[in-house]
Amino acid sequence: MPLAKIADARNLSDEELAEEIAAAKRSLFDLRFQKATRQLETGFHQFKHTRHRLAQLMTVERERQLAAAQAAQTEPAQAAAGPGTETESDTETAIETESEQE
Repeated sequence: MPLAKIADARNLSDEELAEEIAAAKRSLFDLRFQKATRQLETGFHQFKHTRHRLAQLMTVERERQLAAAQAAQTEPAQAAAGPGTETESDTETAIETESEQE
């Protein structure tokens, strides 16, 4: 069984991502339990696959958290500037527009 691609995890919704994380953690627990009770005689590669998948899912979850936090930080900065105040990006856009008109 090949390792899962992270693109598959990025296509999941937030709810599906949370469910997949819980399922991967449960699967890892079950594998550890089977190993401890000597029910798992073969298939030790499943540990690697499950840990890898869990890491991918948690990475995607963290990326989304950081993106949401960054978006939340930029919104108050734009609101604090006010509607009549120019920001650097507004100034750059105005300069680009003027140069295109010439």
